[in-house]
Amino acid sequence: MILGSLDLSQENRGMPVSDLRAFRVHDGTATEMQGSAVALERELQALIEANMETMLGIRFLASEYPTGRHQGRIDSLGLDKNGTPVIIEYKRTRDKELLPQALSYLAWLEDNHHEFERLVADRLGYEAAGAVDWSNPRVVCIAGDFTPHSAVALEVIGRRIDLVAYRAFEDVLSLRLVASVAGTAALAQRRPSLATASVSPRTSVKPVQVHGAGGVRTRLGHRRPDDRVQPRQSSAAPP
Repeated sequence: MILGSLDLSQENRGMPVSDLRAFRVHDGTATEMQGSAVALERELQALIEANMETMLGIRFLASEYPTGRHQGRIDSLGLDKNGTPVIIEYKRTRDKELLPQALSYLAWLEDNHHEFERLVADRLGYEAAGAVDWSNPRVVCIAGDFTPHSAVALEVIGRRIDLVAYRAFEDVLSLRLVASVAGTAALAQRRPSLATASVSPRTSVKPVQVHGAGGVRTRLGHRRPDDRVQPRQSSAAPP
């Protein structure tokens, strides 16, 4: 039997949040197993990719996928059980630069829907490709440990991100969800800016005054078709 626990002693508070301890129990006696990081990051990636659906509930699509102008390679691409695209990034030890890198790849993903769907079609079939849900793509970051700043940063970023800490104990690999944010709708689903939105001939933009506790504010709003400015009547007398 193997048991796991967190070290919450006073001297260890403030240590990395993945400070997980595991114990092998034999005849009622517990012996601590020495946890560590894997020797190579690629070893961790290969293990999870080979067992991704079992470990993460995500169907594996591709490894080291090139991202063109982003000048990088996505560690793993997958599709979860709800048809949501997933980016998985790994770090053998501390999560240094992991979040910025993953967010850069998320920007690539949202610019390349068709390419991702072709990949899904090749790996899982056209039915799965047609059911891809682009409303809120996911990022899963897996690392040996995370700083408290990383967990707090998720609330500001506002995207769907999971931080997962791993630790290797002899022949056991533990995965623990450190922080998770549901996120907001993807950029593609957000209202377009005025700089890129097309305005129909029957719609114009006008300032609207909003009254509230903070006083009167002015924001941009859309005039309804029936609010159109009527053409000015000429004051000249008819010939």
